[in-house]
Amino acid sequence: MKDQHYNTIFWAIVTCLMWSTAYPFIKIGLHYSTPIHFAGTRFMISGLMILPFTIRPRDYVKMISENRNLALWVTILQVLINYVLFYSGMNRVPGALGAVIVGAQPFVTAIVSRIMIREERFTRAKVITIFLGFSGIVLVSVGRQGFHFGLPGEIAGVIMIFIANISTATSNVLVSKKSKNMNPLVLSSFSLLMGGLIMFLFSFFIEDVPDKPSFPIVYWLVLAWLSFMSAFTFSKWYVLLKRPGVKVSELNLWKFILPVFGAILSWIIVPGEKPDWVTISGMVIISASLIWFFGFNGRRERKAGETPAGPIAK
Repeated sequence: MKDQHYNTIFWAIVTCLMWSTAYPFIKIGLHYSTPIHFAGTRFMISGLMILPFTIRPRDYVKMISENRNLALWVTILQVLINYVLFYSGMNRVPGALGAVIVGAQPFVTAIVSRIMIREERFTRAKVITIFLGFSGIVLVSVGRQGFHFGLPGEIAGVIMIFIANISTATSNVLVSKKSKNMNPLVLSSFSLLMGGLIMFLFSFFIEDVPDKPSFPIVYWLVLAWLSFMSAFTFSKWYVLLKRPGVKVSELNLWKFILPVFGAILSWIIVPGEKPDWVTISGMVIISASLIWFFGFNGRRERKAGETPAGPIAK
């Protein structure tokens, strides 16, 4: 059990590290393509990448048929609603504000999981970790990009991103509760492939997609990485959500480290981006809160106050 505890931590960190690469690479891809068209293409390829690693075609179709409600809802919530609203919302708000709202996802997930799962509780350790983690998110975002808010379009963008957070959280809870008889690779391949196909086709009606696009090699490299990253991270996250003792709200606390990795990547690859004390302070707060929750006081409180659970989601 202890080995699985640390194995879960390891893969949660790896998954979040890979997820953090999405933001800078998406920005590159959007220089050459429209948002929904680019996202649809990416997820279609992701779903196809997973297919060879699932099960026989006949068993695949049977499993989807037997779990069609779960497969449908995960496709709608995790891929369609989440990413359509996420892309649309991020286009309406400043980068720092968007990062703060996205960074609130662990808090939103904790609320949604508490409502939908009886065993999920707001322990003192969890509340403190969420508060510190969100405070770190604000510092990282403000330190990197500055912060302002108030235009009507920005309010609409905030609402869109917040609904996307709720959609992702609900999907995570459904996977944790309802996917006992569902192969995680089958679920991720189907939801990504079908969600991507719908977004791809829909983009021709709502976006100005070129009839004969000509993309440079950098576009295809970015698309290849984002497709592989989505295929791996969604599949691995669904595997972690199904593990015995893993709580949805605790797993999603690791998403607080996304802006930490994102800031470090920006310092490495984006010209002009440099470390500053505000951003570094936010990183320290996020890291310390997670170490505290999963390593010391938080673990003791969870053992004393609720059923033991292993620790441990653009």
